[in-house]
Amino acid sequence: MRNTSLRFAYLTAVVAIGAAPALSFAHHSFASEFDSEQPFEIEGTVSSLDWTNPHGWLHVDVVEEGEMVTYDLELPSPSTLMRQGWRRNDVQAGDTVSVTGFRARNRFHVGRATEINRDDGEALFRGSRED
Repeated sequence: MRNTSLRFAYLTAVVAIGAAPALSFAHHSFASEFDSEQPFEIEGTVSSLDWTNPHGWLHVDVVEEGEMVTYDLELPSPSTLMRQGWRRNDVQAGDTVSVTGFRARNRFHVGRATEINRDDGEALFRGSRED
């Protein structure tokens, strides 16, 4: 009996240690991905919204220097957005929005949205880096 218990404890420890690296990448801090020294403001047209966990993503087409570029903007989780009163259908492809946020450390057209407004000024989302 004692030998079986030791084997089970050993196996459990090996599995837990092996899973630890995968769990550490399951979520990230703001500072690990985004740079608080690189704020941005953009205006553009929504191309799509990914209502997914652990983070939603808003994709906005913006004309910069005569060329169309797509910004991929991380949002809080859908449950956090819903607690703030936002629903999946509040933003549709083709809507014009202005967005403020912070750029990703290693990708210029990727960022964390901290405020999203419709072209009429209606606030869709106001959050913080930690949302």
